[in-house]
Amino acid sequence: MRYSLMALAVASTFTLAACNQPPNSNESNEPATSAQSTTAPTDTANVQSTDVQSTDNVSMNITGAGASFPQPIYAKWSDAYNKATGGQVNYQSIGSSGGIKQIVAKTVDFGASDAPMTPAELEEAGLIQFPTVIGGVVPVVNIDGIKPGQLKLDGKMLADIYLGKISKWNDPAIVAMNPDLTLPDAAITTVFRSDGSGTTFNFTDYLAKVSNDWKDSVGVDKTVKWPTSATGAGGKGNEGVSSYVNRMKNSIGYVEYAYAKQNGMSHVALKNAAGNVVQPSAQTFAAAGDIDWSKQEGFYKVITNSETHQAWPIAAATFILVHKQPQDAKQVAGVLNFFDWAYAQGDDDAMSLDYVPFSDTAVALFKAKWNEVVDSEGKPVYTSAQ
Repeated sequence: MRYSLMALAVASTFTLAACNQPPNSNESNEPATSAQSTTAPTDTANVQSTDVQSTDNVSMNITGAGASFPQPIYAKWSDAYNKATGGQVNYQSIGSSGGIKQIVAKTVDFGASDAPMTPAELEEAGLIQFPTVIGGVVPVVNIDGIKPGQLKLDGKMLADIYLGKISKWNDPAIVAMNPDLTLPDAAITTVFRSDGSGTTFNFTDYLAKVSNDWKDSVGVDKTVKWPTSATGAGGKGNEGVSSYVNRMKNSIGYVEYAYAKQNGMSHVALKNAAGNVVQPSAQTFAAAGDIDWSKQEGFYKVITNSETHQAWPIAAATFILVHKQPQDAKQVAGVLNFFDWAYAQGDDDAMSLDYVPFSDTAVALFKAKWNEVVDSEGKPVYTSAQ
């Protein structure tokens, strides 16, 4: 079943590695290997069978690595795919930078990144990219007595917190926006990603759009020099940031919304570019992501700080990367077969985790791009059965 973004706005054995590594461990560029995940949701409703290509031409055992932002939905899709088709997906949640490095090095069948590659970068690496879902990066806090969605911030305050200019929770600017809350006279501990991260890319992109100080002194990237690193904490993956914030009183971090919900964390409401204070949800993510993908070369688009009335200000699409001329056509056909299945059968699972699926029109554009993925004879490695 498919759902449009505007409609939402109003309305395998899956194995992972690196999820349970120490938060400050180094990013891996080794070939993907499997390890059981303890964070992925595995309950799957409404599993449906669907036609797949002959396994003579399509691998039913594929390997990928990259962004932790979409890990919850890739886990759920992969479990359902395994039940419906017997196919297995081994995905390492290692961060977007690691995913890009591994697909470029050809050590995995697909890479995953929340920081889209530019058309020039794709051409140089011989890759295509296509988005799978839209989600949201949300600030999360651990403050006694503060429930999810109670604390309100604007973009400048968030930037000033991570710049170290706002250092206590009872700072006058925060108190003025939250007159009904009792905020502690306590130092703020910032938590950030220690690995190369598409979540960080989108978070810093937003901060650079709302704060000239951030833009000039820190900038936008998958890894940055954090001004509060001396007093803050770096976590590996969305998993690591979630863990630190849950353990550290008076801390603030940023994670994909599914992690906040799964871990019972207190998210922050944000004032958006239209001047409205909004809560994270599939509806506010969809409002930010309602764009014409046919006009985005290479599907390169960053959707932070949308001026749409009810848009969540740190929404993000997440992307899959594959080689246009793969060494093993059968493996990449297997990747496309899995995501073909997910586009057709995975909308309900995506929405159950507050990710936003794409419309039929957008999906048709993404799948048309797959024709550029060809074998040694120049023939497309995969033709959609959907």
